[in-house]
Amino acid sequence: MKTRETARKMAYAGAGAGLVLFAVVGLLPGSLVGGALGLNIAGSLFGFPVSSALLPRLIVGMSMLLGILVSAIMFIAGAASAGSLIGHVIDLFRAGKTAEAKW
Repeated sequence: MKTRETARKMAYAGAGAGLVLFAVVGLLPGSLVGGALGLNIAGSLFGFPVSSALLPRLIVGMSMLLGILVSAIMFIAGAASAGSLIGHVIDLFRAGKTAEAKW
């Protein structure tokens, strides 16, 4: 009995949709929030205004990458979870209809 096939396919479709949504909507805000956090961290460590030395730049750059990564995880994992949930619901309805058809 292939009860989880639709859930798996819908999870893949949800992950693809989440990737597209991340590319369209989440990339720039993730970078912006991560950069602002990085500037605050670098400013608290090295003093405001932040100089253009190597270490503050590294802190800001790494926090921007971390912001993008967190945004990507949220979009892709959330959409894949929603797709999997929809697939499980579809599988439940299909399993109920096949059981009724046997009687």
